[in-house]
Amino acid sequence: MFRIVEKRELNPTVTFMKVSAPRVAAKAQAGQFIILRVNEDGERIPLTVAGYDRDAGTVDIIFQIVGATTEKLNALGEGDFIHDFVGPLGRPTEIDGLGKVAVVGGGVGCAIALPVARALCDAGCEVHSVVGFRNRDLVILEDEFRAVSTKMKIMSDDGSYGEKGLVTDALRSLIESGEKYDRVIAIGPLIMMKFVCKLTAEYGIPTVVSMNPIMIDGTGMCGGCRLTVDGKMKFACVDGPDFDGHKVDFDEAMKRSSVYRDFEKHAREETCRLLKGGNANA
Repeated sequence: MFRIVEKRELNPTVTFMKVSAPRVAAKAQAGQFIILRVNEDGERIPLTVAGYDRDAGTVDIIFQIVGATTEKLNALGEGDFIHDFVGPLGRPTEIDGLGKVAVVGGGVGCAIALPVARALCDAGCEVHSVVGFRNRDLVILEDEFRAVSTKMKIMSDDGSYGEKGLVTDALRSLIESGEKYDRVIAIGPLIMMKFVCKLTAEYGIPTVVSMNPIMIDGTGMCGGCRLTVDGKMKFACVDGPDFDGHKVDFDEAMKRSSVYRDFEKHAREETCRLLKGGNANA
């Protein structure tokens, strides 16, 4: 059992939790993930390690409430316990030898991008962060990104915060202003990562993407996170989650990721009904 030592709402649909998990914290690195079960009969879901404190023995997770399991997880509070919390899993993000990197995050993907930006900063890299949200109300982790970034641009679709436009608009502006990046690291919705990669391909900038958004059980057994990279089948959870973005077949990945959307919506609605009725373990 793993105790929740801190919980806070980042925006109406995104929650931060700090979990006591000393063995995971001892080995966790940026880019890796954990698998948890809320209760003994619960579904196993992968969540990215959003941060860790080796001395305190805690691991941070940030999740969007989209399905039944995240609804149940969000129903827990400080002092409650998560039944299983396994990790770290996946390959860490490669940061060695990089001098200047643009980290691009979109929406809740910023929770994955932040530990990468932090690790790059700690390694002495110059970090330029570009983060995008639909509107002001959905902005998360702004102060945390500013703390590790030499330059930072916040974009919003409707112009209600930062600059109006897409993350690709900001990234193109930085590149055309003369910034020379050793690498761009993009983490967020699949459609966002696809167009970041199309942009960086124009300039010949190596680009890494995190395929966390398509992971399901995190072990490679379900096959739900299989994708095509450079014409070969890979699994996001065991071969990644980081891949060369210029070699990923995003169209295939987007088609597959939408298969269970209606099922997840129905499962969440049913879970909300049960939780309101006091039957949280159903």
